[in-house]
Amino acid sequence: MASDPQRVTLAKVAESAGVSVATVSKVINGRPDVAQQTRDKVLELLRSYNYGGNRDDLRAHPTVELFFGFERLSIYHTEVIQSVADAGAREGVAVVVSRRGDHDPAADPAAWARGLAAAGRRAVIAVTANPLSRPILEALNRVRLPVVLLDPESLPDSSIVSVGATNFAGGHAAATHLLSLGHRRIAYLGGTEHAWSNQARLHGFRSAMVAHGAPILDELVRHAGTFHAAEGIEHGGRLLDLSSPPTAVFASSDELAAGIIEAARRRGLRVPEDLSVVGFDNTPLAQVTSPPLTTIHGPVREMGAVALRTALQLAAGETIDSYHVELATQLVVRESTRPPGD
Repeated sequence: MASDPQRVTLAKVAESAGVSVATVSKVINGRPDVAQQTRDKVLELLRSYNYGGNRDDLRAHPTVELFFGFERLSIYHTEVIQSVADAGAREGVAVVVSRRGDHDPAADPAAWARGLAAAGRRAVIAVTANPLSRPILEALNRVRLPVVLLDPESLPDSSIVSVGATNFAGGHAAATHLLSLGHRRIAYLGGTEHAWSNQARLHGFRSAMVAHGAPILDELVRHAGTFHAAEGIEHGGRLLDLSSPPTAVFASSDELAAGIIEAARRRGLRVPEDLSVVGFDNTPLAQVTSPPLTTIHGPVREMGAVALRTALQLAAGETIDSYHVELATQLVVRESTRPPGD
Protein backbone atom coordinates (compact mmCIF):
# COMPACT_ATOMS: atom_id res chain seq x y z
CA MET A 1 0.00 0.00 0.00
CA ALA A 2 3.05 2.25 -0.20
CA SER A 3 2.27 5.66 -1.64
CA ASP A 4 3.86 8.99 -2.43
CA PRO A 5 3.96 10.59 1.04
CA GLN A 6 3.61 14.07 -0.43
CA ARG A 7 0.16 13.12 -1.81
CA VAL A 8 -1.17 11.41 1.29
CA THR A 9 -3.65 13.50 3.27
CA LEU A 10 -5.26 13.01 6.65
CA ALA A 11 -8.58 12.67 4.83
CA LYS A 12 -7.25 9.70 2.84
CA VAL A 13 -5.95 8.03 6.00
CA ALA A 14 -9.26 8.68 7.74
CA GLU A 15 -11.25 7.24 4.82
CA SER A 16 -9.11 4.09 4.77
CA ALA A 17 -9.51 3.64 8.53
CA GLY A 18 -13.23 4.40 8.51
CA VAL A 19 -12.84 7.20 11.07
CA SER A 20 -12.98 10.99 11.07
CA VAL A 21 -10.09 13.30 10.22
CA ALA A 22 -10.30 14.57 13.80
CA THR A 23 -9.65 11.05 15.10
CA VAL A 24 -6.60 10.67 12.87
CA SER A 25 -5.34 14.03 14.12
CA LYS A 26 -5.79 12.88 17.74
CA VAL A 27 -3.75 9.74 17.06
CA ILE A 28 -0.95 11.74 15.39
CA ASN A 29 -0.80 14.13 18.34
CA GLY A 30 -0.79 11.34 20.92
CA ARG A 31 -4.18 12.22 22.43
CA PRO A 32 -5.41 9.55 24.88
CA ASP A 33 -9.13 9.72 24.03
CA VAL A 34 -9.00 7.20 21.16
CA ALA A 35 -9.86 3.51 21.51
CA GLN A 36 -6.77 1.32 21.37
CA GLN A 37 -8.06 -0.77 18.44
CA THR A 38 -8.75 2.38 16.45
CA ARG A 39 -5.39 3.87 17.40
CA ASP A 40 -3.52 0.77 16.25
CA LYS A 41 -5.40 0.72 12.95
CA VAL A 42 -4.67 4.38 12.23
CA LEU A 43 -1.00 4.02 13.18
CA GLU A 44 -0.63 1.02 10.89
CA LEU A 45 -2.13 2.98 8.00
CA LEU A 46 0.14 5.94 8.73
CA ARG A 47 3.14 3.64 8.59
CA SER A 48 1.97 1.92 5.41
CA TYR A 49 1.43 5.28 3.73
CA ASN A 50 4.86 6.39 4.95
CA TYR A 51 3.16 9.31 6.67
CA GLY A 52 5.32 10.68 9.47
CA GLY A 53 8.95 10.84 10.41
CA ASN A 54 10.38 10.05 6.97
CA ARG A 55 8.77 12.94 5.14
CA ASP A 56 11.02 15.68 3.79
CA ASP A 57 9.03 18.40 5.54
CA LEU A 58 9.52 16.72 8.92
CA ARG A 59 13.26 16.46 8.30
CA ALA A 60 13.32 20.14 7.38
CA HIS A 61 11.15 21.17 10.32
CA PRO A 62 11.84 18.72 13.18
CA THR A 63 9.72 18.75 16.31
CA VAL A 64 10.65 17.87 19.89
CA GLU A 65 8.20 16.86 22.62
CA LEU A 66 8.56 18.73 25.92
CA PHE A 67 6.66 16.54 28.37
CA PHE A 68 5.83 17.50 31.96
CA GLY A 69 4.96 14.67 34.34
CA PHE A 70 2.69 17.01 36.30
CA GLU A 71 -0.95 18.00 35.96
CA ARG A 72 -0.33 21.39 37.58
CA LEU A 73 2.53 23.50 36.24
CA SER A 74 4.37 26.12 38.30
CA ILE A 75 5.95 29.47 37.47
CA TYR A 76 9.25 27.61 37.25
CA HIS A 77 7.78 25.28 34.62
CA THR A 78 6.73 28.24 32.49
CA GLU A 79 10.36 29.36 32.57
CA VAL A 80 11.39 25.90 31.40
CA ILE A 81 8.92 26.10 28.51
CA GLN A 82 10.28 29.53 27.55
CA SER A 83 13.87 28.32 27.68
CA VAL A 84 13.29 25.27 25.48
CA ALA A 85 11.08 27.23 23.06
CA ASP A 86 13.73 29.93 22.71
CA ALA A 87 16.38 27.31 22.07
CA GLY A 88 14.10 25.63 19.55
CA ALA A 89 13.59 28.92 17.70
CA ARG A 90 17.36 29.35 17.41
CA GLU A 91 17.79 25.79 16.13
CA GLY A 92 14.80 25.86 13.76
CA VAL A 93 13.01 23.22 15.85
CA ALA A 94 9.35 23.28 16.86
CA VAL A 95 8.62 22.45 20.50
CA VAL A 96 5.35 20.73 21.39
CA VAL A 97 4.39 20.95 25.08
CA SER A 98 2.33 18.29 26.84
CA ARG A 99 1.69 17.31 30.45
CA ARG A 100 0.46 14.33 32.41
CA GLY A 101 -3.03 15.84 32.51
CA ASP A 102 -3.13 15.56 28.69
CA HIS A 103 -1.36 12.21 28.37
CA ASP A 104 -0.36 9.54 30.85
CA PRO A 105 2.52 7.58 29.28
CA ALA A 106 2.38 5.04 32.09
CA ALA A 107 -1.14 3.99 31.07
CA ASP A 108 0.06 2.67 27.69
CA PRO A 109 3.74 3.43 27.03
CA ALA A 110 3.77 1.75 23.61
CA ALA A 111 0.78 3.71 22.30
CA TRP A 112 2.19 6.97 23.63
CA ALA A 113 5.57 6.39 22.01
CA ARG A 114 4.01 5.32 18.69
CA GLY A 115 1.83 8.43 18.69
CA LEU A 116 4.87 10.66 19.17
CA ALA A 117 6.75 8.91 16.38
CA ALA A 118 3.78 9.12 14.02
CA ALA A 119 3.53 12.86 14.75
CA GLY A 120 7.12 13.29 13.61
CA ARG A 121 8.79 13.91 16.95
CA ARG A 122 12.56 13.62 16.82
CA ALA A 123 13.19 13.42 20.58
CA VAL A 124 11.56 13.83 23.99
CA ILE A 125 12.62 16.25 26.73
CA ALA A 126 10.97 15.17 29.99
CA VAL A 127 10.46 17.16 33.21
CA THR A 128 9.15 14.76 35.84
CA ALA A 129 8.97 14.27 39.59
CA ASN A 130 9.60 10.52 39.30
CA PRO A 131 12.01 8.62 37.06
CA LEU A 132 10.57 7.49 33.73
CA SER A 133 9.66 3.83 34.10
CA ARG A 134 11.53 1.13 32.26
CA PRO A 135 8.47 0.31 30.05
CA ILE A 136 8.27 3.97 28.97
CA LEU A 137 11.98 4.12 28.17
CA GLU A 138 11.80 0.84 26.27
CA ALA A 139 8.78 2.03 24.28
CA LEU A 140 10.59 5.23 23.28
CA ASN A 141 13.67 3.21 22.35
CA ARG A 142 11.60 0.91 20.11
CA VAL A 143 10.44 3.88 18.03
CA ARG A 144 13.96 5.36 18.13
CA LEU A 145 13.04 8.45 20.12
CA PRO A 146 15.88 9.58 22.43
CA VAL A 147 14.94 11.13 25.78
CA VAL A 148 16.65 13.82 27.84
CA LEU A 149 15.60 14.55 31.42
CA LEU A 150 15.58 18.27 32.22
CA ASP A 151 16.24 19.26 35.85
CA PRO A 152 15.14 15.85 37.16
CA GLU A 153 13.65 15.77 40.65
CA SER A 154 14.83 12.18 41.09
CA LEU A 155 18.33 10.84 40.54
CA PRO A 156 18.30 9.37 37.01
CA ASP A 157 19.77 6.07 35.95
CA SER A 158 23.37 6.53 34.80
CA SER A 159 22.39 5.40 31.30
CA ILE A 160 19.78 8.16 30.91
CA VAL A 161 20.86 11.58 29.69
CA SER A 162 19.98 14.46 32.03
CA VAL A 163 20.64 18.17 32.36
CA GLY A 164 20.36 19.83 35.77
CA ALA A 165 21.78 22.45 38.13
CA THR A 166 24.25 22.44 41.01
CA ASN A 167 21.56 22.19 43.69
CA PHE A 168 23.97 21.32 46.50
CA ALA A 169 26.11 24.36 45.78
CA GLY A 170 22.99 26.52 45.61
CA GLY A 171 21.78 25.33 49.01
CA HIS A 172 25.24 25.91 50.47
CA ALA A 173 25.38 29.45 49.04
CA ALA A 174 21.94 30.34 50.42
CA ALA A 175 22.78 29.22 53.95
CA THR A 176 26.24 30.81 53.82
CA HIS A 177 24.68 34.15 52.87
CA LEU A 178 22.29 34.07 55.84
CA LEU A 179 25.04 32.94 58.19
CA SER A 180 27.33 35.75 57.00
CA LEU A 181 24.60 38.23 57.96
CA GLY A 182 24.66 36.87 61.51
CA HIS A 183 21.62 34.57 61.47
CA ARG A 184 21.89 31.33 63.42
CA ARG A 185 18.29 30.23 63.90
CA ILE A 186 17.71 29.46 60.22
CA ALA A 187 14.88 27.31 58.89
CA TYR A 188 14.75 25.24 55.71
CA LEU A 189 11.45 24.80 53.85
CA GLY A 190 11.69 22.23 51.08
CA GLY A 191 9.25 21.03 48.48
CA THR A 192 8.79 17.35 47.64
CA GLU A 193 10.73 15.67 50.45
CA HIS A 194 12.33 12.81 48.53
CA ALA A 195 12.99 14.77 45.34
CA TRP A 196 16.67 14.58 44.43
CA SER A 197 16.88 18.35 43.83
CA ASN A 198 15.24 19.05 47.19
CA GLN A 199 17.58 16.70 49.03
CA ALA A 200 20.64 18.21 47.33
CA ARG A 201 19.57 21.73 48.37
CA LEU A 202 18.96 20.54 51.92
CA HIS A 203 22.34 18.80 52.09
CA GLY A 204 24.05 21.98 50.86
CA PHE A 205 22.19 23.95 53.53
CA ARG A 206 23.23 21.47 56.23
CA SER A 207 26.85 21.51 55.06
CA ALA A 208 27.09 25.28 55.41
CA MET A 209 25.41 25.23 58.83
CA VAL A 210 27.80 22.58 60.13
CA ALA A 211 30.82 24.43 58.71
CA HIS A 212 29.80 27.58 60.64
CA GLY A 213 28.96 25.72 63.85
CA ALA A 214 25.29 26.70 63.61
CA PRO A 215 22.64 24.38 65.06
CA ILE A 216 20.34 22.43 62.73
CA LEU A 217 17.10 21.98 64.64
CA ASP A 218 14.58 19.37 63.56
CA GLU A 219 11.68 21.76 64.20
CA LEU A 220 13.17 24.19 61.67
CA VAL A 221 13.43 21.71 58.80
CA ARG A 222 10.13 21.17 56.99
CA HIS A 223 8.98 19.78 53.64
CA ALA A 224 5.87 21.28 52.09
CA GLY A 225 5.14 18.43 49.66
CA THR A 226 5.18 20.72 46.61
CA PHE A 227 7.08 23.80 45.51
CA HIS A 228 3.96 26.03 45.22
CA ALA A 229 3.18 29.30 47.01
CA ALA A 230 0.11 27.99 48.84
CA GLU A 231 2.26 25.46 50.68
CA GLY A 232 4.73 28.23 51.48
CA ILE A 233 1.94 30.16 53.22
CA GLU A 234 0.82 27.09 55.18
CA HIS A 235 4.17 25.64 56.20
CA GLY A 236 5.89 29.00 56.50
CA GLY A 237 3.13 29.98 58.91
CA ARG A 238 3.81 26.91 61.03
CA LEU A 239 7.46 27.87 61.27
CA LEU A 240 6.57 31.42 62.27
CA ASP A 241 4.08 30.18 64.89
CA LEU A 242 6.77 28.27 66.81
CA SER A 243 7.45 29.48 70.33
CA SER A 244 10.97 30.35 69.13
CA PRO A 245 10.52 31.15 65.43
CA PRO A 246 13.43 31.41 62.98
CA THR A 247 15.01 34.73 62.11
CA ALA A 248 15.60 33.54 58.55
CA VAL A 249 14.20 30.92 56.17
CA PHE A 250 15.76 29.34 53.09
CA ALA A 251 13.00 28.08 50.79
CA SER A 252 13.76 25.63 48.00
CA SER A 253 11.73 27.56 45.41
CA ASP A 254 10.77 31.16 44.76
CA GLU A 255 7.09 30.25 45.04
CA LEU A 256 7.59 28.78 48.52
CA ALA A 257 9.55 31.89 49.48
CA ALA A 258 6.75 34.15 48.25
CA GLY A 259 4.33 32.12 50.38
CA ILE A 260 6.54 32.61 53.44
CA ILE A 261 6.61 36.37 52.86
CA GLU A 262 2.80 36.36 52.73
CA ALA A 263 2.62 34.24 55.90
CA ALA A 264 4.84 36.79 57.64
CA ARG A 265 2.68 39.69 56.43
CA ARG A 266 -0.45 38.03 57.83
CA ARG A 267 1.25 37.86 61.22
CA GLY A 268 2.34 41.47 61.21
CA LEU A 269 5.98 40.56 60.60
CA ARG A 270 8.17 42.58 58.27
CA VAL A 271 10.60 41.17 55.70
CA PRO A 272 13.52 41.62 56.11
CA GLU A 273 13.34 43.59 59.39
CA ASP A 274 11.77 40.70 61.35
CA LEU A 275 12.49 37.79 59.00
CA SER A 276 15.00 37.23 56.19
CA VAL A 277 13.91 35.00 53.29
CA VAL A 278 15.93 33.36 50.50
CA GLY A 279 14.37 31.52 47.55
CA PHE A 280 15.64 29.31 44.75
CA ASP A 281 15.40 29.49 40.91
CA ASN A 282 15.38 33.29 40.31
CA THR A 283 12.11 33.19 38.39
CA PRO A 284 10.42 36.50 37.41
CA LEU A 285 8.42 36.18 40.64
CA ALA A 286 11.58 36.97 42.62
CA GLN A 287 11.68 40.49 41.22
CA VAL A 288 8.05 41.38 41.98
CA THR A 289 7.66 40.11 45.54
CA SER A 290 7.58 42.79 48.22
CA PRO A 291 10.41 43.15 48.99
CA PRO A 292 12.29 41.77 45.94
CA LEU A 293 13.59 38.32 46.79
CA THR A 294 17.15 37.26 47.47
CA THR A 295 17.41 33.93 45.69
CA ILE A 296 19.64 31.35 44.05
CA HIS A 297 19.76 31.80 40.30
CA GLY A 298 19.02 28.50 38.57
CA PRO A 299 20.40 28.43 35.01
CA VAL A 300 17.01 27.58 33.47
CA ARG A 301 17.68 29.23 30.12
CA GLU A 302 21.02 27.50 29.79
CA MET A 303 19.56 24.14 30.86
CA GLY A 304 16.81 24.39 28.23
CA ALA A 305 19.34 25.15 25.52
CA VAL A 306 21.65 22.30 26.54
CA ALA A 307 18.74 19.84 26.82
CA LEU A 308 17.46 20.69 23.33
CA ARG A 309 20.89 20.60 21.74
CA THR A 310 21.65 17.27 23.41
CA ALA A 311 18.30 15.80 22.32
CA LEU A 312 19.03 16.76 18.70
CA GLN A 313 22.52 15.27 18.92
CA LEU A 314 21.08 11.99 20.17
CA ALA A 315 18.43 12.01 17.42
CA ALA A 316 21.17 12.44 14.84
CA GLY A 317 23.14 9.53 16.29
CA GLU A 318 25.98 11.78 17.45
CA THR A 319 28.20 11.13 20.46
CA ILE A 320 27.59 13.38 23.46
CA ASP A 321 30.24 14.56 25.91
CA SER A 322 28.44 13.55 29.12
CA TYR A 323 25.30 11.69 30.15
CA HIS A 324 24.74 14.06 33.05
CA VAL A 325 25.40 17.80 32.95
CA GLU A 326 25.07 20.15 35.93
CA LEU A 327 25.15 23.90 35.27
CA ALA A 328 26.25 26.40 37.90
CA THR A 329 23.89 28.21 40.27
CA GLN A 330 24.57 31.69 41.67
CA LEU A 331 23.42 33.78 44.64
CA VAL A 332 21.44 36.91 43.69
CA VAL A 333 21.13 39.32 46.63
CA ARG A 334 18.08 41.60 46.69
CA GLU A 335 16.12 43.19 49.53
CA SER A 336 14.58 40.25 51.43
CA THR A 337 17.65 39.59 53.61
CA ARG A 338 19.52 41.61 56.24
CA PRO A 339 21.25 41.00 59.59
CA PRO A 340 18.89 39.97 62.41
CA GLY A 341 17.64 42.82 64.57
CA ASP A 342 18.68 45.57 62.14
